This record gives sequence, structure tokens and C-alpha cells, in this order.
Amino acid sequence: MTTPPTLRRTSTHRRRADQTTMRRINLSLVLRHLREDGPASRARIATATGLNKATVSSLVAELVRRGLVTDGGIDRKGAVGRPGRVVELAGRGICGVGVEVNVDYVCVLALDLRDDVLYERRRALDVGSLPVEAVLDEVAGLVTDAFAELARCGAVPAGVTVAVPGTVDIEAGNVRVSANLRWRDVGIADAVLERLGRTDVPVGAGNDANLSALAEHAMGVAAGTAELACLVGSAGVGCGVISGGRLLRGSTGFAGEIGHTPLDVQGRPCGCGRRGCWETAVGLRGLLRLATGPGDPLRDPALDLAGRLTTLRERAESGDRRTLDALAQLGTAVGVGAGIVVNLVNPQVLVLGGYFAAFTPYLHDALMAELRARAVAPDAAGCRVVASTLGFTAAARGGAHAALDRVLHDPSLASRTRPREVDA
Repeated sequence: MTTPPTLRRTSTHRRRADQTTMRRINLSLVLRHLREDGPASRARIATATGLNKATVSSLVAELVRRGLVTDGGIDRKGAVGRPGRVVELAGRGICGVGVEVNVDYVCVLALDLRDDVLYERRRALDVGSLPVEAVLDEVAGLVTDAFAELARCGAVPAGVTVAVPGTVDIEAGNVRVSANLRWRDVGIADAVLERLGRTDVPVGAGNDANLSALAEHAMGVAAGTAELACLVGSAGVGCGVISGGRLLRGSTGFAGEIGHTPLDVQGRPCGCGRRGCWETAVGLRGLLRLATGPGDPLRDPALDLAGRLTTLRERAESGDRRTLDALAQLGTAVGVGAGIVVNLVNPQVLVLGGYFAAFTPYLHDALMAELRARAVAPDAAGCRVVASTLGFTAAARGGAHAALDRVLHDPSLASRTRPREVDA
């Protein structure tokens, strides 16, 4: 019996669709391998991925055409016979853009596939005192400026991810609750996308501590650590956790809100409406309350946060007793929460991020004494405590890193986006 022409066309279309899907998967496999394991020859890529050499050569050729990889030097690792050329990620072609909105500032940062910084800008901003719409306008303006500069250097944005302190519905791009920003149910992804006026660059959102943990795992002081916790100190406190090499998001994506753990039910009121949350003791306001008087300019949120912290550190270095006593108290209080983290998720490394990183030398002894006293396992379960080297860029870096996942998942998208012409 002869198959009707319509069925033959349908069958052919399905086979082509299956082949297209399989090729997209294999392109992603090769690109992710290069990003995670570094440059390699075609032969070594074939061995690592399980693909045959001819397929790898074809995939690499397409990735080269799309500007995602390039041929490097000669591969001399375990070469038998004629050595091949190393394939490596291309820089400055495709990039991800990360944005962080925090109480005292907004920053934008762009990374290429190698995680090299292509663009960075931070603006001091008293976010909590401004209407949401005004903050969204500032964010969109900073991203627009970033896009213009990236276009001038030939970089194409694959996406934008906005990091916000608070509970974020990442599927909807909606900030459900951010106590410190005083936001509730803000559809930040759609709002920024609308203001950008572009349909070729998707915008997403995520929790700042979770995105900071992604950045630490990808490019920080403990990069590659499979079990990692990142404790981020800012106006509030969050904790992003990497478990088994993957970000621990929780059932609805709201994991990490450790700052609102109630440690003293009769304690100070928290921005979330409850009392005695851990962040009332160890958030930036808690430190400034201990270290400065009411009229001290370091309490002014309109001033650049990095500058204020530099001044406070200079006071500590000069031996100012009030500052040193405040940091010692802070170290003990941070150790209390660190003990909870270690008992709960048993990380190999606890990274101190945000403003904690700037004062780690002054926090360390008191923090470790408290941590060892509170951890159930001997010697804090072997957990190392280290200061982040990413400074206040961690959340934005994590956002940029996450934005690049769009192209890593489907490298064929790299040919569909082109930089717009920008007036000089």
C-alpha cells in the first residue's frame, strides 16, 4: 500500500525536526563542555562527550560560524601523532547582562562566555525611598547605556537577569516580597523589558543571594566547589547554596531567606514586619548602629556604599575602639547564623559576600569561635570560611552568568540577535 503524500511529508518533517533538535542538543553539549572544562582539541571533546570525531568537527565548525568558539593554539596534552588545535570559547561575541537592585545602589555588569567583564557601572541610589516606577526607570536607563556600549564593541546581549533581595518568582520575573526595598508584587522583568523597548533580549529576575552563589561557584574564590554556601551581607542577609554543583532553589524558588530566621522573638523590629530576625543584628544597619552615631555621614544611604565601607575600614585600621568593638560583636552574631547554615546544609566552603567580605579579617576570630561552638559536627564539619573576592559585583555577575544560559541551552540563537546601530 502506498503511503499518502501528506503522511510522507509529515514523516519527513518530523525526522527533520528530530534531527534539528538533536543537533541543537549536541551544540549545547560541546559549548557547555568548553565553558565548564576549558579549551580542548576536537579529539578530546569527542572523548569527553561521547560524540564521534566527525560530528564534533561539524559542531565546532558551526559554533565558529556563530561566533561562539574559536581555534586556539596547538593541543600538546597527551598527543599521539599529529597534534590538533585547541578549541576555546570566543570572547566579546555573545554576552550576558546582570543587574543588581539593592537598598543603596543599582549596578549593571556584562560578561562574555569566558566570564570576562565587558562592561560595569554602579550608581548610588536610595532605592527604599523612591517610588518603584522611578527605580525601574533608573534600571532601564543603566541597561540601555550598557547595551549601547556593548554594541560599540561588537558584543551581542543574550539576555538580562535582575538580582533583587527578597523572594522572587523566577518563572514570572516577579518580586513577591522585598522587605528592605519595600516592594511587593513587582513584575520587574516585564517592567524593565517594556522600558527597554526591545523584543530580542529576554529579561528575567532572581534572588540576589542565589545569583551571588552562582557567581561564586563559577568564578569566585571557591569556584568549582560542589558544596558551597554564600552568605551575603547588605541591608539584609541572604544565603545562596550550591549542592551537588547545582543551585538549591527550593520547591518554589524561595530558598535562601536566612536573614529572616527569628533568633530573638523579643528583638528589634524587622522590615518584614516581624521581630528579632537575624538580619536586624547582622545587616548593614545593625553594624552601623553599633559603629556610628546618629549624625555620622556613614549612615547616609545616598552616599556610595563602597566609599562608606572604606571609611569604616579605615577607622578599624586606625584602632578606633568603637569600630573594633562593633566588628567583634558582629563577628559573634554572624557566627550564630553560620552555625545554622553549617548544621543545615554542611557546605565544604562558606563564602562571606557583600559587606561581610570587606571586614572578614575583623570578623573571623569571633565568627569561628561561635561557629565551632554551635556546629554539631566536630571542628565545624571541616567547613572553611573565606571572604569573597567578587566584592559587590557578585549578584550582577551571577545574573549575567545566568543570562548566558539561553545561548548555552540553544547555541543556534546566537545568529538571531544582532547589535543595533548606535549613534556615536
